[in-house]
Amino acid sequence: MYTDFKLYTVNCTLTKGVFIMRMYEIIEKKRDGFELSFEEIEFFIKGYCGGTIPDYQASALLMAIFLRGMNERETSDLTMIMAASGDMIDLSAISGIKVDKHSTGGVGDKTTLIVGPIVSACGIPVAKMSGRGLGHTGGTIDKLESIPGFRTAISIDEFISNIKKIGIAIAGQTGNLAPADKKIYALRDVTATVNNISLIASSIMSKKLASGADRIVLDVKTGSGAFMKTVEDSTALAQAMVRIGHQTGRKTLAVITDMDIPLGNAIGNSLEVIEAVETLKGKGPVDLEEVCIELASRMLQLGEQGTYEECKTKAGQTLKDGSALGKLEQMIDQQGGNIKVINDNTLFGQAAHSFDFTAVRSGYISHINTDSLGIASMVLGAGRETKESVIDYTAGIILNRKTGMRVERGDVIARLYTNRPERVSEALDILEQAFLIGNDEPAKRPLILGIVEN
Repeated sequence: MYTDFKLYTVNCTLTKGVFIMRMYEIIEKKRDGFELSFEEIEFFIKGYCGGTIPDYQASALLMAIFLRGMNERETSDLTMIMAASGDMIDLSAISGIKVDKHSTGGVGDKTTLIVGPIVSACGIPVAKMSGRGLGHTGGTIDKLESIPGFRTAISIDEFISNIKKIGIAIAGQTGNLAPADKKIYALRDVTATVNNISLIASSIMSKKLASGADRIVLDVKTGSGAFMKTVEDSTALAQAMVRIGHQTGRKTLAVITDMDIPLGNAIGNSLEVIEAVETLKGKGPVDLEEVCIELASRMLQLGEQGTYEECKTKAGQTLKDGSALGKLEQMIDQQGGNIKVINDNTLFGQAAHSFDFTAVRSGYISHINTDSLGIASMVLGAGRETKESVIDYTAGIILNRKTGMRVERGDVIARLYTNRPERVSEALDILEQAFLIGNDEPAKRPLILGIVEN
């Protein structure tokens, strides 16, 4: 609370017996390191979204928050106010405990396509609203839309009906889900105020709270391909989000996972869907399966399906008996997609051109700048360089070698797929800088780096 009551007992001016809150005084208060009240934060959010507070004042407050920080109570208040700025999805018509999952994002991160069906096959309803990608590769919705006919723009009524019928639905976020966050994030993006734990945590959690789940599992990525580059920063973000969840009545758990290496071997929309299908068939990359089983187990644990070990056994069994694959097939069919893609990946379409990226020397791949692989895939057409960019679902990269593997000069490290042959040299240049090949085999880094529950 306030430490100088003489200076900051109120944040408003008395006019004709009525207290008038003023943005200038709120900015000044946070600039000087004092705690904002719920009413002050609400005044800012409502005023900025309603057009009565201009960009320059909103930017000033965001910079003050960036520099001075917010405490747990302020961060929780900001989250709830942004969540309540638009639609609050009501999932009470769906029986059982609803557990949501959110990933902070990375290169080759197609976990939702695998984790959702696993969890649903174990009896926990999966009601997932996901977003599109901007930069790098596409988001979950872009990946699903690479399936011919698949509809992600469905009504809330259809969304809930599908879950009640088959136990799973993944749809695009409604345009009015936490609109305050969308507007404030756009301003943060151009005012160098993105990288602040309280602002990041409230942005993510406001959308999760508005989505209506009872409990939340967070996949917080760390490494060269993630937003948070260090385990320490990822843990701090995870702790902030878990606290918000608990303070707002949603049991929340975070898993810190490695994104210093791309997850799986496929980068690009239809390529990642194909890899997800193979993983649900029990034939996917070992690293991708390990992370998905971990996340699914934690979701089942929060859904009161047993101990962690019991839930891990259940999750693994769905890959062996085909029930998770069956859930994906049901969801594709229910949302208008062509279920034949499950056994015939040529139905996704094929890129017109493919090119090989080869090793320039022999040795061990000691490091990959994973962000650069995401950028290279974007150059090939798999991601959006601007909001107006149109994604090429067939574009992307398949990795043949990753960190820790031995290569000989001339070995194919990666194969590039594109319909933009004029951009291939640019993508190859990016990849050349992304891979470091040394003489010594590097130490293996674990995929699961920590669990945050409190």
